[in-house]
Amino acid sequence: MARANAASVADVKAGDPQLVDLAGYKDIIAKYHGKGLLVTFWATWCQPCREEYPMIIALSKEYGPQGLAVVGVSLDEDADIGLVRQFLDKSQPGFPNYRQKPGIDADSFYQGVNPDWRGTMPQTDFYGRDGHLARYFVGQKSKDAFVQAIRLILLTGESGSLSTPATPAGN
Repeated sequence: MARANAASVADVKAGDPQLVDLAGYKDIIAKYHGKGLLVTFWATWCQPCREEYPMIIALSKEYGPQGLAVVGVSLDEDADIGLVRQFLDKSQPGFPNYRQKPGIDADSFYQGVNPDWRGTMPQTDFYGRDGHLARYFVGQKSKDAFVQAIRLILLTGESGSLSTPATPAGN
């Protein structure tokens, strides 16, 4: 039995993102408490997601030493797992990626992640070190917008110290 578990863990590491539902997502957020966390929601069929992803990888490398953690969540269906594998193999993100569990209520997942999210992608959420949503982006944004949001979550230890509530941020 232990051997089968080891094989499934190896398979995940080989490119199959672990499946997550809302409870699993909340566990991921809790795991990074104490760090600034950027979560990118993407899919292989989303052109802006694919265009933005290399920038997120670069920002992860640049700001990781300052305490930024990055996580990806693919919204691809089971039928597209081959494309997900290819995308991650080619991208080599260097940060963990998960995949939304098939068969769950997607709208409930979106609402549980962020009450203002309706499933538009790319969606990027920025969590303060206290684990609360500090800012989010709907749609593709510029590198400058990302840098501003990253600096915000790294410099403010508590999202409660922000002067404005979590709102969509523009370019």
